[in-house]
Formats: sequence, structure tokens, C-alpha cells
Amino acid sequence: MPSHNLAKITIDDLDIIGYSIAGEETVIAVPQLDVCFDIGKAPDQIIPINHVLLTHGHMDHAAGIAYYLSHRNFCGQSAGTILAPENLLPPIKDIIDAWARLDGNKLPANLVGVKPGDEFQIKPNLVARVFPTKHSRGSVGFTVIEKRKKIKQEFANLSGPQIVELKKQGVAIDNPIEIPIVTYLGDTQYVDFSQLNYIAESKILIAECTFYVDEHADRAHAGRHMHIDEFVKLIAELNNQYVVVTHTTQRTPMSQIRKILKSQVPPDRFDRIILLMDRSIRS
Repeated sequence: MPSHNLAKITIDDLDIIGYSIAGEETVIAVPQLDVCFDIGKAPDQIIPINHVLLTHGHMDHAAGIAYYLSHRNFCGQSAGTILAPENLLPPIKDIIDAWARLDGNKLPANLVGVKPGDEFQIKPNLVARVFPTKHSRGSVGFTVIEKRKKIKQEFANLSGPQIVELKKQGVAIDNPIEIPIVTYLGDTQYVDFSQLNYIAESKILIAECTFYVDEHADRAHAGRHMHIDEFVKLIAELNNQYVVVTHTTQRTPMSQIRKILKSQVPPDRFDRIILLMDRSIRS
């Protein structure tokens, strides 16, 4: 039996599974891309995923690191790869070493420190690109990008042998193109992400919106979280086909969250929004 009752959303050929309640737990996985954004309490369903992309070190996002590594080892799987902000690597290593002593077994791990601008290869044609967020020291977000090559227009009508001959001569016959598939902001205050094209044009945006009523605006600012006013501004500046909302608060009922979003988001953009934890709707 799975350890968690995770929400599941299907968008085209991608499944987004996870759980995200502010202050309780956040873990969001896209199995087809072999990535898990944040680790939460390490639900069983995400253990087979090889790459954990950790945005920051708060307990509700990072508590399951040791269990994830330990359970993979117990099941005979290779060491999982954890991408985390560089400043978090020393305390993560301390946690892993402490649990290894408690457990009596070494916890194999592939820890990779990242900073804004870095890229990490997930698959031969798939990379995770790192960008800065505004939450805690060193916090980051990730965009998973497919990289392809497209033949240049002037060579489009050449035959196979002609193309092979040009390649032998060292002629660059194609241009690299990037297709941003999914962007995960993690916890963050508003940032003008429209300045980063791979975020603005990402097919799927996974973004927090924690607070929804006016009297919670100060809480949002203090905790460096997104208030509905900032969220509306954010998505208006971006061109994402789908926006998955995470990190909702239990202070506001889901039915009220739906009504507030519908009242504040223009209809053409509201149609793109999916609340991860809305159990009444699954695409």
C-alpha cells in the first residue's frame, strides 16, 4: 500500500503527482521526466525517481532526504541524485551521516550543489536549469528543458548524402533549440520571472500561491510566500499553457480558494489553472 495519498494530474503525456500543503509537506514529481521537485516526507511513490531537485532546506520540503536514499539502497537501486543549493550541501551531508550511524548502514548518495545558471543533465536530451528565487538563503527553482537540433533552412532540401558530406567538412547544418517543459518555482515571493524566457514560455508552470485573503498579506511578506495579488501579477506576465498551484494553506478552504481565484484571474488565464490539492478536479 502506498505511504501517501498523492494527488495526480495528467497534462497531455505527463503525470504530475504530489502533495503540497503549506507548512505540512511539499513533494511534486513528474515520473516521465524522472524528476521530483522537493522531497517532502519521501512518499513511497517517488522512491524510484532518480533525481530530486531540492529548492530549499525547510523541513516540509526536505525532511525525507535520508529515507529516500536509504529506501533506494534497501531496494537495490542506485544512489539517488539530489540537486540542492550549494549552501545546503554541508548540512545535508551531516544529516545523511547521522542517519547512517543510527541505521548502521551507509547511505549512498550523489549530492550535487547548484547555483543559478547551472544546468544538470537528466537524460541525453533533457536538462534541469537552475534559477534564483526569493525565499530563503540560496533558494532556487528549476526548469526542465528538452534540447533538440533543427536543420538550418538553407540545408532543409538537401539529400542525406549531401548532409553527410557537409558534416564531414565540419559545416554546422543545424541550430540548437530549447523546449521548456515544466518550471517549478518552489516557495518564493513574487519575482519578475518574465525576464527569463525559459520560464515565461515553459509549457507547465508549477507555482505556489499560499495566501488568499487581504488580512494575510503581511504573513505572505514575512514568510516570503506568494499572496494571491502577487500570483495574479505573476501569471499575467507569463505565457504558460498550464499553471499548477501548490502550497495552498489550510487557513482557507479549497472551495473559497477556487472562488477567489476565479474572481481575480481573467477567464482566459483561469482556464489554465489547476489546483494540485483540489480533490474535486483531476484533468
